[in-house]
Amino acid sequence: MHIAIAGNIGAGKTTLTGLLAKHYKWTPHYEDVDENPYLNDFYNDMQRWSFNLQIYFLNSRFKQIIDIRKSGKTIIQDRTIYEDAEIFAPNLHAMGLMSTRDFGNYKSLFDLMASLIQPPDLLIYLRASIPTLVNQIQKRGREYENSIRLDYLKQLNERYENWISSYKMGKLLVINVDDLDFTANPEDLSFVIDRIDAQIHGLFQ
Repeated sequence: MHIAIAGNIGAGKTTLTGLLAKHYKWTPHYEDVDENPYLNDFYNDMQRWSFNLQIYFLNSRFKQIIDIRKSGKTIIQDRTIYEDAEIFAPNLHAMGLMSTRDFGNYKSLFDLMASLIQPPDLLIYLRASIPTLVNQIQKRGREYENSIRLDYLKQLNERYENWISSYKMGKLLVINVDDLDFTANPEDLSFVIDRIDAQIHGLFQ
């Protein structure tokens, strides 16, 4: 079983991944943020480092998916390989921060990888408004995220909504997180778990 959590920067993916892994005794696979050698450089100079960063993420997530399918365990994954290709890379290209040549090269590599992997059995999308995202980003206080602009978050949110509205690769659960706090309120976490139970009940048959 492969369950994945998708959502914009600051939507609460990592937090929810940890809480669900603990509740269901699933194995968590987190996004490689602390070890990522490009993130700081990228936020300081997006145009110079966008291609390098996206290739790093693509490689890292492709390896994760291979490991997930080999493991034979039920894995919950923080962010998917599809988000890079459907949201982040096209957005950088549209903003003029990734050249058409680099974007074409990236997309060609992604298409090849996508043909070799299976999508998640269940995708959980965390929908959040810009104020919620900003609040969460400020709360966790990652230095390199201080320079993220509101218009960048807004563009990403629009691309997420477009992607989710046409997502057909497997089961999808959309959770609006604006009024939820999984960490502080056990009722909020229970609400999410109940909705996941309803979805995965069929997957385990």
